[in-house]
Amino acid sequence: MTITTHRAWVYGDNINTDVIFPGKYTYTLRNPDDIRAKALEDLDPAFAASVQPGDVIVAGRNWGCGSSREQAVTSIKLCGVPAILAGSFGGLYFRNCINQGIHPIVAPGLADHVQTGDLIEIDHAAGVVRAAGQTWVIPPLPDSVRAILDSGGLLTMLQRRFAQL
Repeated sequence: MTITTHRAWVYGDNINTDVIFPGKYTYTLRNPDDIRAKALEDLDPAFAASVQPGDVIVAGRNWGCGSSREQAVTSIKLCGVPAILAGSFGGLYFRNCINQGIHPIVAPGLADHVQTGDLIEIDHAAGVVRAAGQTWVIPPLPDSVRAILDSGGLLTMLQRRFAQL
């Protein structure tokens, strides 16, 4: 996977996990389709019904701040979103993205230059994001993190490794 192109869903700063996946559903929803349907319900009610596999989220600073609610990442993954590009991330959300196989990309200022529906190009080999006629350099990931993402998440990676034993 070298260069990929994605349609963007753009949001602002300080989007917390309760807005990404409402806490009122945390202990009541178990079915993946039901969890997917509640993704970003309070922020963008049209998102879950309209997002397409391969679309990405672009956000301002502090995406995923708040609690460590795993459904806030799981609901996005179930929508088929392979990456979230944000000015910065809540620390636990960043790690939960990696564990779930969603590529968290730190791209300060990107959300100020794109709109929902714009196309974004991610050149993984070169370590850049291109959008709106501009280029953002993205920090390289350690090989161990890249391996987790390439496997589709930590659980998937471990299941594959144990299956080989």
